[in-house]
Amino acid sequence: MCGIFAIFSKEGQPIAPKIYHGCMHTLREIAYRQSGKQRHRGPDDTGVKSLPEHGVVLVHERLAVIGVETGHQPLISESGDVLLVANGEIYNYLEQSLEIAKKRGHYKPKSDCNVIVELYEEYGEELVQYITGMFAFALYDKRTKNIMIARDPFGIIPLYIGEDIDGNIWVASEMKCIVEFCPKLEMFTPGELRVGPANNLKRKKYFKEFWIEHIPTQDVDLSILRLKFESAVRSHLQCDVPFGALLSGGVDSSLVASIATKLRRERDPNYRLRTFSVGLRHAPDFKAAKLVADYIGSYHSEIVFEIEDALDGIRDIIYYLETYDVTTVRCSLPMLLLARHIKSTGIKMILSGEGADEIFGGYLYFFQAPNPVEFHEELVKRVEQLHLSDCLRANKVTMAKGLELRVPFLDTSFVNYVMSVRPEDKMPGNQNQISNVQKNRIEKHILRAAFANNYLPHEVLWRQKEQFSDGVGYDWIDSIRSVASSHITDEQFATASQRFPINTPTTKEALYYRTIFEEIFPGNAAAETVKRWVPRMDWGCPEDPSGRAQAVHQVHQ
Repeated sequence: MCGIFAIFSKEGQPIAPKIYHGCMHTLREIAYRQSGKQRHRGPDDTGVKSLPEHGVVLVHERLAVIGVETGHQPLISESGDVLLVANGEIYNYLEQSLEIAKKRGHYKPKSDCNVIVELYEEYGEELVQYITGMFAFALYDKRTKNIMIARDPFGIIPLYIGEDIDGNIWVASEMKCIVEFCPKLEMFTPGELRVGPANNLKRKKYFKEFWIEHIPTQDVDLSILRLKFESAVRSHLQCDVPFGALLSGGVDSSLVASIATKLRRERDPNYRLRTFSVGLRHAPDFKAAKLVADYIGSYHSEIVFEIEDALDGIRDIIYYLETYDVTTVRCSLPMLLLARHIKSTGIKMILSGEGADEIFGGYLYFFQAPNPVEFHEELVKRVEQLHLSDCLRANKVTMAKGLELRVPFLDTSFVNYVMSVRPEDKMPGNQNQISNVQKNRIEKHILRAAFANNYLPHEVLWRQKEQFSDGVGYDWIDSIRSVASSHITDEQFATASQRFPINTPTTKEALYYRTIFEEIFPGNAAAETVKRWVPRMDWGCPEDPSGRAQAVHQVHQ
């Protein structure tokens, strides 16, 4: 995983040097300096390719995980006509490489992303139908002066696109690189591509699945669910550097760690996965995580943090996250401390359990869903907004420390299967809304049932959902809410709607984060890239996003 940056001239013509921070700079110099704001994403290498005659410059900040010695970017086609900067992992690149080799007689990719160039030359914009993985890329074709920009179906990889006052197109993995120059700015939509000349980019939705618009009626098959998830984890283990797994002690991260261990032991019976947990002393997650670590025989580390140390990082985390969403900020501070520790061990890739709650309905507020139709529609909304919350947090926090995070639950094939299962099979128990057979059924029941034999300790497999910011220690949310609120006076809160008419903060804690965000990223364009994560208040749920605020929550000791 890396960082990408690109500038494309509106007319495909040279862009004259500009005054930048008081001095005259070429386009290449501006691009290099602006991309430097996301250089934490790529500590291993910076690659720049400038085409002054086209008004194009591409920059790549590299974290070398696959093709360590050969994967330098920007990637260039054999003809020299196609240039690419890509961020992410193409998990089926070996299969695609074999197909390319059959047609050419020989082909050895420099990295997993190299196949994007070859597939473009054969299929054009249809190439996105041939790749699976997490990705965001910008491609330039010198022959046609056409651009192609795309993002993976669920927005696992971040991507922003903007337009400067001259109409030139700017693209970057992080908003901080382009917000200074682009009064028009937006988060690039997942599952979408834009193609054409810079002055006439066409938007096209390439990810179109039945479950997005329709209520599914397919019964779950636990055997298929299990096999598809094991296949997803297997594909995510492709790696040329040391890796590990996050282990909170919840069912999602625990299953990822357990399956990864089983798969690795196919080749090495003595294999021990590196696993990591974070929390306050005596955090609820520590006990459950240790049970799993002992069960799967991982080499486990507990990172204990103090509340004051995490609170010190509020401003830093908003800078890295590029959001002021309350639940995202709360979750990210302990995770940043964890990512820093993991990177210090020499690990460059980490597996995680993000995405399961969105596709299975694992958040505790889903107990309040009034019927299967609304349950499924809320799942679809959560999946479509992953790039604004969980994916954004998971990617940007770990990449702040040059650490790649992978999410097997968001494997495209697996998501399509789970989201095609009828909502009745996924709904958690609700005394008022479902049959006697299903009463009191735990959230993510079908996931747990599919892995009921010899994957996890029983008490972890059937442990109730504990949101990360709660599981690190109940004092954490109480403390950050109190400290953040103390920075805002009653008078400031009373005038919040006048100061911030867009996405007006509704609590002092939210206003504090929004104030910091505005200092770092001023202007409405930046503010409009953020969306709040809140439970369904129209279902009777409280506004506070903490799982502890839900009536069904059980205290874990």
